[in-house]
Amino acid sequence: MAAYFVYKISPTVANLVKPMDLLGDFENYKEARSFARDQRQDPANDPLDTIKVIFADNPLDAEEKLSEFREKPIMKEWEK
Repeated sequence: MAAYFVYKISPTVANLVKPMDLLGDFENYKEARSFARDQRQDPANDPLDTIKVIFADNPLDAEEKLSEFREKPIMKEWEK
């Protein structure tokens, strides 16, 4: 069963393994988005941490997707 997962990702020196904590899972995107926004505004969280919402089949799939290396898009001259 697919769901929306909210993760807190902590920064690392080497971006090989990202330490991440599952904060919650939701069936509805609006609930997940609202929860993530609240977590970003919470002063108890480290401002260097990243809060992300991801749609996946299960928590393992979500962590794999978040751990994938994605290259930055190439900007065309007219997009600058």
